[in-house]
Amino acid sequence: MVKEIETKPKLISDYLKLGKSEIFEIPEYQRGYSWDITKCDKLWQDVEAFIESFDESKNDPYFFGTIIVDCLESKESNVNKFRLIDGQQRTITFFLLLKALLIRLIETYNKIPDNDDSKKLKKGIEVNRDKIIGILYKANTDAVVDILESWENAKGITIIENSSINEQYKDEVKKIVESVNFSEAEKNVSKNTRKHKDNKYTNHFRNFRYFYEKLLEKQESELNYFSNIFLENCQIIEIRSWNTEQAITMFNSLNSTGEPLSDADIISAQLYSKTGNERKEFNEKWEILKTAANDLEAQKIIDINAVLMQFMYINRALKKDSSVTTPSVRRYYLEFNKELLENPLKLCSLLNNIAEKWEKVKEYPIIKLLLKFNANIKLYLAVYLYRYEKEEITEKKLLEICESLLRLFTILEIVDAGYSSKNFKVFLFAEYIKLVDKNISNQDIKNDFNKHILDNWKKENLEEAVREYEKNALVYLNEYLYAKSKGTPFYLGETINIEHIMPSSGRNIESIRKNAGIEDEDEFNSLVNKIGNKILLEENINKSLGQDWFMTKTQPSIKKKAGYKASNYAIAKALTTYSKDKWEKDDIDKATEKAAARIIEFIFS
Repeated sequence: MVKEIETKPKLISDYLKLGKSEIFEIPEYQRGYSWDITKCDKLWQDVEAFIESFDESKNDPYFFGTIIVDCLESKESNVNKFRLIDGQQRTITFFLLLKALLIRLIETYNKIPDNDDSKKLKKGIEVNRDKIIGILYKANTDAVVDILESWENAKGITIIENSSINEQYKDEVKKIVESVNFSEAEKNVSKNTRKHKDNKYTNHFRNFRYFYEKLLEKQESELNYFSNIFLENCQIIEIRSWNTEQAITMFNSLNSTGEPLSDADIISAQLYSKTGNERKEFNEKWEILKTAANDLEAQKIIDINAVLMQFMYINRALKKDSSVTTPSVRRYYLEFNKELLENPLKLCSLLNNIAEKWEKVKEYPIIKLLLKFNANIKLYLAVYLYRYEKEEITEKKLLEICESLLRLFTILEIVDAGYSSKNFKVFLFAEYIKLVDKNISNQDIKNDFNKHILDNWKKENLEEAVREYEKNALVYLNEYLYAKSKGTPFYLGETINIEHIMPSSGRNIESIRKNAGIEDEDEFNSLVNKIGNKILLEENINKSLGQDWFMTKTQPSIKKKAGYKASNYAIAKALTTYSKDKWEKDDIDKATEKAAARIIEFIFS
């Protein structure tokens, strides 16, 4: 009789130690590596607390939970794969911690002098060092010696194979483990050039670096003791199963307190299970989708879960379902519309089509402007984009509907009501049936928006709300409308600041407030945050100007500084020819009135 399940407590060091022909595998349907510094810090604190209270006379272990491994035989006869059903996040993190620990043990060992006083400590570090080399590189005693003599012998050894279609950085653990030291690891790992500073690194490297820096804080003996405890007293409970369905069932039962799988994780797993002979093609398509969505997410546009939600809205619009009661994304696909999952390749193509369209339109200025407003605006834009092939899309074609959406979401921005109220969500759910239908003209849709706005809001009420407005979304709109009125191009650069013409803070703030003739601090704070006192300005110009006076910002040339004249934003440029050298309360009030009139005219146009 074939055994189906085996449960055993194991030291983490034993669990991670593989034979020459064994590897861990992360299945195709698993999520990408998502542990961040917060979770690594919790793991670290748990180990530290355990060490603090450790009683050597009792030698009790510390458990890091249950790990479920599917041991179903691999089709590759020379490789035995342990598929991680539950525990992939911890397993990867353990490897990263061990690599950081190994580097610190080697660095420390090489600094300890050879004398009688340090002989015992050095031997202890040597034993722990060799044990970790044995784990990370599947090395016996002879192989450990070879690796220490030449680091080239530590390369090309696979300990974990990542088959997840949701993991963008499949070789990141390998790059870190194969590096001889921390500097080489930092050089070799993946970097996202779209992100800045620390955000350019993957979770893998940031977590590895966290452990390395924590270990740097430890003295030689502390480092050795930490190694002893982690290698000899920290355990997991390993559940080995030879029945994949049984392993997944156990995971679903035991994972109630774990990190919940995202909608995309669950749906991709369901799609994967239905691919059959098309599995390879599906994996390739899903990876393309995931990569595109990750790229868009880095630019704060949409992520993979948003793509799934947007397709749900598109599909509902196509079915003319205007009910404002919306199921969760997961239930929509898994319960109410199971037929969508029956053709994984088709659904994958439809989802990828959404991502491709966002990639095409993301640089259009009107789209950048829309994204400054309530996030729900993306749902209706995605529905509208569906009526076009990607090649047909131009900014000119989108402009009318984008402006119609913008008018309604501008009202949402300034009134005391939520998106789910009848004047917004109910109207939009009726309208998205028209947005998706290419047979309905833009003019018909515009007429619906015009009538809805005129029937439900009064100009004077909204104008007063704009005058009192103190947030930032309308600052972008005001710039757009001003540029449009002047016939000048409107654009939104990558690094934009909201500039207060009359500074809202700084060392001269008391003088500025008194010069403006405002004694009350609350009145001043309200004044400087009005829309008439705020403009768009490039970050480098804004930083250069700091909290300078109005005359300094607007003069034709500023020594070693770029003033408003150097800006590409129309309102900033216009201020360089302002009729006064001072910017005072009356000027803010006048600018606010002009902005309010401009925005109200746009809303009711």
